[in-house]
Amino acid sequence: MSIKKPLHLVTQNDATNPISDAEAEAAVRTLIEWIGEDPAREGLIETPKRYVKAWKEFFKGYKEDPRRHLHKTFKEVDGYKGPITLQNIRLETTCEHHLTPFVGEAFISYIPGNKVVGLSKLARLLEGYAKRMQIQERLTAQVANALFEELEPRGVAVAIRSEHFCMSMRGAYRPGAQMLTTTYLGDFESREDLRRDFMAVVNSERFRVL
Repeated sequence: MSIKKPLHLVTQNDATNPISDAEAEAAVRTLIEWIGEDPAREGLIETPKRYVKAWKEFFKGYKEDPRRHLHKTFKEVDGYKGPITLQNIRLETTCEHHLTPFVGEAFISYIPGNKVVGLSKLARLLEGYAKRMQIQERLTAQVANALFEELEPRGVAVAIRSEHFCMSMRGAYRPGAQMLTTTYLGDFESREDLRRDFMAVVNSERFRVL
């Protein structure tokens, strides 16, 4: 399947980007003026530059292939065949529908085949996909599919639980409401006992946003 790649977030000096930092800052000034503010007043005059800089951090995932974090693996595990689970991974990403944050926790588990990956790489994999415009359903599936395809494990389970500010700060105004998404592949998909044990871990942890 061919996926259209978005424009890289690059600096004004990168000749491959048709949109410069200055043009992006001008767009922010337009929005500030549109809401009725004065972009030239002291408190706002540097805001467009700061906002463009912040966006480069928020969406730095477009400049990398998150799967690269799974390329270095290890085989010396003395025959370990149980689940490997990283829980309570802080998640911060941006809803692509309203450009507001959703914040929460991720739980990533896999049952190795003949190789494992460094634990921090699971968090980096998540971050690589999270630092993009996202919806939670796609983010959950992207992390699970990358693990399943790159590590060739016996099974993968990914759960994300988060609060969406597009629902808590606007629209329905329901602060504290949580969304839970799960993806199961391989043994996790076919075995109810593995899913049950995984969800016991997820549900045993208190949801923390702040």
